[in-house]
Amino acid sequence: MKAVVNKIITFSTVDGPGNRTVIFLQGCNLDCKYCHNPETIGLCVHCGNCVKKCPNGALSIKNNKVNYDINRCLQCDTCIHVCQNGSSPKTQMMSSQEVFDQIRKQIPFIRGITVSGGECTLYPDFLKELFTLCKEAGLTTLIDSNGTYDFKKDVELLNVTDGIMLDIKAFDSKQHEKVTGSNNNIILENVAFLAKSGKLYEVRTVVVTELFDAVETVRQVAKMLKPYLAKRDIRYKIIAYRPTGVREQYSHYEIPKEEYLESLAVILREESFENIILL
Repeated sequence: MKAVVNKIITFSTVDGPGNRTVIFLQGCNLDCKYCHNPETIGLCVHCGNCVKKCPNGALSIKNNKVNYDINRCLQCDTCIHVCQNGSSPKTQMMSSQEVFDQIRKQIPFIRGITVSGGECTLYPDFLKELFTLCKEAGLTTLIDSNGTYDFKKDVELLNVTDGIMLDIKAFDSKQHEKVTGSNNNIILENVAFLAKSGKLYEVRTVVVTELFDAVETVRQVAKMLKPYLAKRDIRYKIIAYRPTGVREQYSHYEIPKEEYLESLAVILREESFENIILL
């Protein structure tokens, strides 16, 4: 199975337990206003607009497709900034074996892998193949997801997945639609299902006070998860919105103050959460 890979980070200590290799897949089925990686949303349509803007000639058109020369790339991200499709010309179509061959080089130094996006569950068969290879090599496997995939219908994927990190954009469905363009029915179902099955490793909320009620979101999610905390230590990560990397039209939101984030942590502690990270 193949997937469109945006990038592979060899070593990361912030994407799950221990040192991990992180694979970012291209494409997302939500359109979050505050998205900090908007270049992972769409697939390249090979329009060529980025080619003429590349300052060092790392991009060209061959056979009506954008061709990327990594050896000439300055990593200035001009191509990403001028793309009108929320994409990147630097993506690669890779098989699960090809990705694993990259992961294998780090095996003595990593505990496992995390696959993110975009939204990595757009490629469920690729994930199953890659995770099977990783489990056979003694690595742990994590999924970083927006929660729109119906996990309860894919036991095969869950069997090779050690944990799932889930984004909670907003608890109220109308507010969630305002933030992402979609309702959150399946996401909340996944929160309960994954917690009950012991697969929920982490939930995250990016705090943008102008877009949704973060206090109510954190309180309601905490109440939902409280009965499952004895079964698994679920981490709740509260992330302050920052304009870095956000599309220009959505870069005006206020950065929440540290005191506000701490007030959300107080709510979590009241609902028996102990594993709390404020960023």
